[in-house]
Amino acid sequence: MTTTSTCIDKTMPDPDLLNPSDTFIHRHIGPSDADVATMLNELGYSSLDALSDAVVPESIRMDKPLNLGDKRGEHELLEQLKTMAEKNKIARSCIGMGYHDTITPPVILRNILENPGWYTQYTPYQAEIAQGRLEALLNFQTMVADLTGLSISNSSLLDEGTAAAEAMAMCWGAARRKKNTFFIDERCHPQTINVVQTRATSMGINLVIGKWEEVEINDDLCGVLVQYPDTYGSIADPEALQQLADRLHEAKSLLVAATDLLALTLIKPPGEWGTDIAIGSAQRFGVPMGGGGPHAAFMSCKQEFVRRMPGRIVGVSKDSHGNNAYRLAIQTREQHIKRERATSNICTAQVLLAIMASMYAVYHGPEGLKRIAQRVHALTSMLFDALQDAGYGVHDDTTNYKGPYFDTITVPTSQAQSIAKDASARGINVRAFAQDRVSISLDETTTHTDVLAILDLFGAPINNQQPNSDLPDVARSSDFLTHPVFNTYHSETELLRYINRLQSRDLSLTTSMIPLGSCTMKLNGTSEMLPVTWPEFARMHPFAPPEQQEGYAELCSDLEKWLAEITGFAAVSLQPNAGSQGEYAGLLAIRGYHESRGDVGPDKQRDVCLIPVSAHGTNPASAVIAGFQVVAVACDDHGNIDIEDLRAKAKQHEDKLGALMITYPSTHGVFEPGVREICQIVHDHGGQVYMDGANMNAQVGLTSPGLIGADVCHLNLHKTFCIPHGGGGPGMGPIGVAEHLAPFLPGNPLAGMGTGCGDQGSGEDNPKSEIRNPKSPVGPVSAAPNGSAAILPISWVYIALMGGQGLKRATQVAILNANYMANRLRDHYPVLYTGQNNTVAHEFIIDCRQFKKSAGVEIDDIAKRLMDYGFHAPTMSFPVPGTLMIEPTESESKAELDRLVDALISIRGEIQKIEDGEYDREDNVLKNAPHTAAAVSADTWPHTYSRELAAYPAPWTRDHKFWPHVGRIDNPYGDRNLFCTCVPMET
Repeated sequence: MTTTSTCIDKTMPDPDLLNPSDTFIHRHIGPSDADVATMLNELGYSSLDALSDAVVPESIRMDKPLNLGDKRGEHELLEQLKTMAEKNKIARSCIGMGYHDTITPPVILRNILENPGWYTQYTPYQAEIAQGRLEALLNFQTMVADLTGLSISNSSLLDEGTAAAEAMAMCWGAARRKKNTFFIDERCHPQTINVVQTRATSMGINLVIGKWEEVEINDDLCGVLVQYPDTYGSIADPEALQQLADRLHEAKSLLVAATDLLALTLIKPPGEWGTDIAIGSAQRFGVPMGGGGPHAAFMSCKQEFVRRMPGRIVGVSKDSHGNNAYRLAIQTREQHIKRERATSNICTAQVLLAIMASMYAVYHGPEGLKRIAQRVHALTSMLFDALQDAGYGVHDDTTNYKGPYFDTITVPTSQAQSIAKDASARGINVRAFAQDRVSISLDETTTHTDVLAILDLFGAPINNQQPNSDLPDVARSSDFLTHPVFNTYHSETELLRYINRLQSRDLSLTTSMIPLGSCTMKLNGTSEMLPVTWPEFARMHPFAPPEQQEGYAELCSDLEKWLAEITGFAAVSLQPNAGSQGEYAGLLAIRGYHESRGDVGPDKQRDVCLIPVSAHGTNPASAVIAGFQVVAVACDDHGNIDIEDLRAKAKQHEDKLGALMITYPSTHGVFEPGVREICQIVHDHGGQVYMDGANMNAQVGLTSPGLIGADVCHLNLHKTFCIPHGGGGPGMGPIGVAEHLAPFLPGNPLAGMGTGCGDQGSGEDNPKSEIRNPKSPVGPVSAAPNGSAAILPISWVYIALMGGQGLKRATQVAILNANYMANRLRDHYPVLYTGQNNTVAHEFIIDCRQFKKSAGVEIDDIAKRLMDYGFHAPTMSFPVPGTLMIEPTESESKAELDRLVDALISIRGEIQKIEDGEYDREDNVLKNAPHTAAAVSADTWPHTYSRELAAYPAPWTRDHKFWPHVGRIDNPYGDRNLFCTCVPMET
């Protein structure tokens, strides 16, 4: 029998057809292939490679592609990451140490943490289009000030350890830098002691560790730090602490308290027993532990110290219509603006997390918070009473852990390590100290069943007594959170509407591009953001046993290798939890290297740091707190480093030259052709080169810091690698270093402390012992080993999805977008600086200084008028006063680039009408911008131009109009009448 078969075409299909259909490169990069071709044609280039060859100096171009694999599909990659995440084993966390499991109210989780309308905002420098998050931050400040009993709070810091270091520097500054000793109580959290030690060493402050009851108060003591409640759980007697405060104040020294906001709902606040500065973490107010962060640390202080406080402060002012309006207060007070006169390099906050914590307080209100605290304390009392009845001397006169407790107790036992091991096997993490005691900390997620399981570890039965929830000797009697905002939005419906109302007042990337130069406001892809709230990442304690953190370990290992490949360096540390901390860590690595060679000591000091005058203020501030002396280097007329001035300064300070700090491409948006020569000059004179990674978005895949000649570079993962800015934080600032600096990367925050957490078996529990990591003589810079670990998956996903080819294309398109915009604007605004072939890098500066004389128009007027067009202004007056620095990033489409260009050209036309006398010099659309809906719809209209021109200056504003919530804010009024807590309802 003959059979016939159907003819099948065996021609192989296009190989790409079998690849995933949900790849990401074309989703991340805004311009289509056709748009790229059009823009290249307008610039006169045949390809992206031709453009990048014209922009990037030949001497520093990479000659091989990044070894990061190929592009990936989003679904496939998330499945892989989920498998990795499941290697993290989430146990019941009873470790404490300032990190607590918490219940994030779903209405806050979904509508803030997972909402791009909140997490894609930028720092609220343009306050008129940031009123929502400014109000939420004012709530945070009010919450912290009320709970700590102090006058004023900032809008958050990075973590509790760095907040303690900032408080020490604040005490030192308040003493006019004439008192050089700071005392820290040995019962503070061990990671806090380590971070403060690092900062004290670099700043030349003598740190003394001991019991606060035994402190020697003398003329050299600037301050004392106590923990309240302490790391073992004990709550010190407020009357004794008041006596300590009185003695310190008599000697003109300050008292700092590291404290717990939930505990302060029940116990006497530090401000009522003489504390000058309070610090701590708001993490347990609804913010997941996340392997160590990000969290919102806090600092509050007496009013007299407000101008010395680091970080940002939100204040209340008036707008042009007389309405209350919020803004960042007394910005000239911010430390990084003081450059080399600074005592802090902080230029950011943890805004998104502070907003979450503030909304947690708004949702629960004072009674709800107190109820949570009472329940936690009642469960702890059950545990305490049962252990006491079983013969364990918990917090009694036979131990060092006396006094009342809130949520943590320490149990003397000779079986500490075996109990901890048994607990871990049962899915419970406790904190074991050496061999003789175990600490147990409870939180709002703890259940009655958990308490029974913990008691079973000790062979202790539950007693049936009613738990004692009283704290008679330390109880709080003062009211807190009395403002209506904390007593109104307690139903989910009301809080949802409040959150949405505030969100609608803020311009984010969900509205339009945010073209801030040096800020890289690119897409924060949804697939990148999804893993952040996976419980396997979110519920991890930073000091959980290593065998429970294998998923995090793998993720961090991948990321370190990838970032090393991208930067051309030998090693990477993920610990710095902000760009400023990356700068600090990088300079500490350089200092540690010089020390190891005998170049820093009594007879020799390589402590001069050369910094161009165009550098961001954090550069000199970081250099100062890292122990360097700043020497400025001039820039030439083209904005480049003046190589001859650099050569002369390097020669002048040859015996003392420690480092040069540069940004590349430069802060003027140009690839300086002499960068290799610059690095060689510094090396020839004994120094090391630190590269600020703020502009890495123009380097990735085309060149690298290592190839250029730098020795260390910090990376802003919240810029180049897609972690969102969150309205002013979180961020991450990991550093990459050359091989010779690898031994000087930041160390483990618990090294040498013998806590049994992340440092098992490291020695006796003696806070006075050597507390630096022997593998890293410079010590830790953040409180957690991997900084803000919970947001590292964002960058992991971004790099993995893009692959080496995609990352290079992103860089090339970022450069293309900037050059396309600069080319379109050249006929309307002078482009201030260009590099070879008349090109710019990924950003450029347009000059607006001439308009002040010709039309009375200043840079503020242009920035505020852009709001009427629906845009956030570019970076104002940095690095050159009176200019705008524009960075479009690769994520913006050609249509969006054209919209912004058209808006700027239209504004130039409005300025021309002022110059020609067609518009009044005082009453015009620029001077009165921004225009609110209330103003343009009012019964009276006192202006010489139309309402339509004010509100709808461009066609797209009729399709979608973003209305500024307030008129132009009076900044001097707000500083003259400083008010930094919630406004009373009657006003």
